[in-house]
Amino acid sequence: MEKRIGKIKLDERFYAGSDLYSDGVIEDTLLRIAEEKSKDEYRRVTEESFSWPVLYHFSPFRENIVEWVPLTKNDKVLEVGSGCGAITGVLSKKAGEVTCVDLSEKRSMINANRLKEADNVTIMVGNFKEIETVLPTDFDAIMLIGVFEYAYGYMDSKNPYEDFLNILLKHLKKGGHLYIAIENRMGLKYFAGCREDHAGRYFEGLEGYPGGGIAKTFTRKALEKILASCGVTEYSFYYPYPDYKFPHTIFSDEVLPKKGELHDNIRNFDRSRLILMDETKVFDTILEDGEFPLFSNSYMINIGPEIPAKMIKYSTDRDEKYGVVTSIEKEGNAFIVKKRAAGEKAKEHIASVENAYALLTKAFEGSDLKFNRFTKENEDTLVFEYLEGVTLEELLDEALWAKDKDAFLSLHERYKKYAMIQSESEVYDYDLIFQNIIVHDDEWTVIDYEWTKAERGNADELIRRAYWCYVQGNSARNTALEWIGLGDPSAEVIQIEREFQKKVQGEHKALSEIRHEIGNAAFSLDYIRSACGDAMEAVQIYEDSGEGFSEEKSYRVSDFRQIGKKITLSLNVGENIRKLRIDPGNNPAFVIVETASLDGVDLLPGIMKKEMISKSHNGKRIGHDGFLFSGPDPHFEIKIPSGSGERELILTMTVDAISPEVAGRLNG
Repeated sequence: MEKRIGKIKLDERFYAGSDLYSDGVIEDTLLRIAEEKSKDEYRRVTEESFSWPVLYHFSPFRENIVEWVPLTKNDKVLEVGSGCGAITGVLSKKAGEVTCVDLSEKRSMINANRLKEADNVTIMVGNFKEIETVLPTDFDAIMLIGVFEYAYGYMDSKNPYEDFLNILLKHLKKGGHLYIAIENRMGLKYFAGCREDHAGRYFEGLEGYPGGGIAKTFTRKALEKILASCGVTEYSFYYPYPDYKFPHTIFSDEVLPKKGELHDNIRNFDRSRLILMDETKVFDTILEDGEFPLFSNSYMINIGPEIPAKMIKYSTDRDEKYGVVTSIEKEGNAFIVKKRAAGEKAKEHIASVENAYALLTKAFEGSDLKFNRFTKENEDTLVFEYLEGVTLEELLDEALWAKDKDAFLSLHERYKKYAMIQSESEVYDYDLIFQNIIVHDDEWTVIDYEWTKAERGNADELIRRAYWCYVQGNSARNTALEWIGLGDPSAEVIQIEREFQKKVQGEHKALSEIRHEIGNAAFSLDYIRSACGDAMEAVQIYEDSGEGFSEEKSYRVSDFRQIGKKITLSLNVGENIRKLRIDPGNNPAFVIVETASLDGVDLLPGIMKKEMISKSHNGKRIGHDGFLFSGPDPHFEIKIPSGSGERELILTMTVDAISPEVAGRLNG
């Protein structure tokens, strides 16, 4: 049976009559969006819905995972597991003919409604094992985007993944490409505290899927083993970052990320997560040791001949008129860099880059600062030279980590000289930051100058922003600010930066804002430790015998009992001790002192009257037994009455961590 929704053919010959899987009533919402909204409205819908399913199925950033693959209007494409059509639209735009296969009629209806004006798409509803018997064997490209991991659920065999891949390969023409996007079971995000994408449980894939389920992801080595068993010898791995669902950069073995580049890691749109480490710093360690392919969060596998693109960066989380796609491509044995407009509205922005080059080369004539040259491929694409070398940011880091202040200051002074030129001419490259300058054999070349304006620059503003961006990438770089005598630059540049980002973003929201509004929490290890009253880590005792408190006369508690957030401490107090300082944690908290007794004598009832707890604290007294600490390093002091011999102080506290924002409001 065949239906038509607009120009879309819906082939239901193999449909069983009911959907075997569904996300429930949310699919009715998705269908209404597809029926009532145009493609141009999807981004706004995802920003206003505060809904993970709406974002996942309708975000235009989903298309990034396949937008870059080489397709022409002469190509036939098979998309298996097309779902609600997150990538079908871009495939229909690039290819001549697209055949979709999906088990769900509801999802296929959503797909058809959002593409009803496309006359080159057929959607086949039903089980792929049955449908594939009537599919042709000459597809130029086959897409498996978030599908391969489900083979176990619908391939009734001992080797479901190998059998599934072999079936697909027989439908691929010679010289064609089969693309598989899948999570990496060993992705760093799972070690860092993200739940496994399909099971929704912590460490599920890392532990070998003890909870079962129909979805299973793989390491690179395991995927290569499957490819080998299917006779596949021609393939290449790509690494979508942060993952394949919403990638903004796609790396390859020939163009891997650099240190400091992977800093967009808090991406838990679908559920809450833990933050067990600084993923940027751990990625830097991984990159140093050349192990990024093992720990990349996702893979995109190209089965077939080599393709030109080796790195693709999508600067499309902006106002559409500024959307740019940058790619590093291979031509023969050489690399080139392409910048192209991400859409019709961005063509004027690409043209402005041509004008920027003319302005900058004129302003810096006679200087030894160069600007990356380009040729014009067409009205929306510029082709730049691929420059060997390292970024100025890498050189600054090298000097900083080596504690070579002279080398650092030498680089700083040269950068400052170039910044000063912009204060003396009618041209201003606002984005002249360290990572946009390539250094090779002492030649400095600016590789990205798209934010250049025909007006006099402000050197001080430029330098402060460059260092603000530098420190944002790694807080350990704060030492550099001391070396150059700059101080914290954030206060001076933050308002200007906000205005710039508002201009770039336009009326749209960044994905980070959408993540925040969806509302799934990210819990840091320090927060969890403090919230649970982890006394061994959080409680420190300082002793004062008349000379004041000092780190040398402090210790961590080793004898304690803990029930939930309640901590009971048993402290030995020497006869010469006059005061104790109690540090109950490292974060803002509300602390209730429930018991305080010295050698069995109850001190708590007389605390206020006898001032046994002094006024020396950095919080706010609440009632007769509580403190509200709105800042870091909370502490209070207890006066110890004179006595002879060593005595035992029993102290029971409830330590309840609160966010700095809430603490500030309560303390205000």
